[in-house]
Amino acid sequence: MSDRNPTPAGGPLVEGPHDPEHDPTASYALEPEYVAALTRRLVATSGHSVQVHSPLDGAPLAHIPQSTDDDVAEAFARARRAQAAWARTSLDERSAVLLRLHDLVLDRQDEIIDLTVLESGKARKHAFDEPLHIALTARYYARTAHQHLDTERKLGVVPGLTRVEVNRIPKGVVGIISPWNYPFTMALCDGLPALLAGNAVVAKPDAQTMLTALLAAQLLEEAGFPKDLWQVVAGPGSEVGPSIIGRADYVCFTGSTATGKLVARGCADRLIGCSLELGGKNPLLVLRDADLEKAAEGAVRASFSNAGQLCVSMERLFVADQVYDRFVERFVARTQAMTLGATLEWGNDMGSLISQAQLDTVVAHVDDAVAKGARVLTGGRARPDLGPFFYEPTILEGVTPDMTCFGHETFGPVVALYRFHDEADAVARANDGSYGLNASIYSQDGARARTIARQVLCGTVNINEAFGATFASIDSPMGGMRESGMGRRQGSEGVLRYTESQSVATQRLIRFAPMLGMSDETYAKVMTANLRLMKKLGRA
Repeated sequence: MSDRNPTPAGGPLVEGPHDPEHDPTASYALEPEYVAALTRRLVATSGHSVQVHSPLDGAPLAHIPQSTDDDVAEAFARARRAQAAWARTSLDERSAVLLRLHDLVLDRQDEIIDLTVLESGKARKHAFDEPLHIALTARYYARTAHQHLDTERKLGVVPGLTRVEVNRIPKGVVGIISPWNYPFTMALCDGLPALLAGNAVVAKPDAQTMLTALLAAQLLEEAGFPKDLWQVVAGPGSEVGPSIIGRADYVCFTGSTATGKLVARGCADRLIGCSLELGGKNPLLVLRDADLEKAAEGAVRASFSNAGQLCVSMERLFVADQVYDRFVERFVARTQAMTLGATLEWGNDMGSLISQAQLDTVVAHVDDAVAKGARVLTGGRARPDLGPFFYEPTILEGVTPDMTCFGHETFGPVVALYRFHDEADAVARANDGSYGLNASIYSQDGARARTIARQVLCGTVNINEAFGATFASIDSPMGGMRESGMGRRQGSEGVLRYTESQSVATQRLIRFAPMLGMSDETYAKVMTANLRLMKKLGRA
């Protein structure tokens, strides 16, 4: 592994490097006016603020004002007023705003990426994925709005005489609780279809990446969404989360399985819907006929993108005996060639973990595995010389069920290798545990790989790709099975979850009751005969 030392990037957001003689730990800072403009978007009147730091170098970035329960109530009140007018706005107008957002995100991508890197510590190339994904999401829902949300004709019980239509009515105000690992993507990707469907949003982004989420809210308004339609509140999840769940008409949550269960309970108490994208211990299968160069390249991206802090990244690699040694040689070599560094510039293959807590988890998982007999093929060390939370991309061999990282999500740059001989056994081991978010299969026989994919209990399966094929294909649903979540983002399911279906039937000429002096018994016989006739005619 090679290292790239921090270098100043400059640009409209960054003042440049501090004087190292006065503050040797700080490399970057944000313009105070810029921070003030973003934080003014918060509904937060507590008078209390929390300081956030950049994972790149530990430098302070901003003080984030904190919200009270009254602030959350005010945010919902504003959102409800805005939603009432927005719901009357035509679908074409809503779509046009989404297309303006598409262009705005692409035009402002450097600003978005800079802020994302500063707040999350990720490599610039991984930060680029965020405006890319939001542009794809905005364009997809704008172009397919009528396909998903137009009133739809359905079969009536009496052909020609019963007209049935299904309307899609917005839920109202959607609560979105988003994580820190993809702060721009997760701030917006679930909310854009909610807005398209006629809802308003009250968002609570993670405290560690609040500025990126506030920039996302600013871009929504600049694109033309009404000012109060998207409200942002800040505060600890344990305090602000229940306040949102207690007021929202629907809740969308991305985070840990443990917290997701609490969200689901809160929503169940109020009989409101929710969608949850939760944890994973995702498997990658390298079959005996895989292209090993492609599989090794894909495994690096699958395991170490965003330093492994990606819900769909791989932590378990199952490799066929016939190709195991050759694959491992290539995978280790590619991992060792990765460049690490704390910088806003392009050129790094991996950046930092987000926090000391995340670093502590990674260290604990690797140390526990090694103490119990696992072998480190590469990596296995923290790198404080690069930044406070850096950890090398790490490949483990010989991981056993008694080791913490065997079944628990690490959410860091750590992956375990396992041999398999029988593909049925590999699928069974991939399905082991309670998670089921994402999987990957490498094989040169696409049809065979797709057959195997149907046996893998994951919400998405990528063939000859790590995770990007499903995640970037916005027309397809994305989400988890089992304890990896419920509900789906993207595609029709990603927007229809924010609507109530309303069936409207118009009846002509006949009624569903005896007519013209007919007795109840005769009516029953006539209806029975009609049912038999409809079956013979092939009617639904």
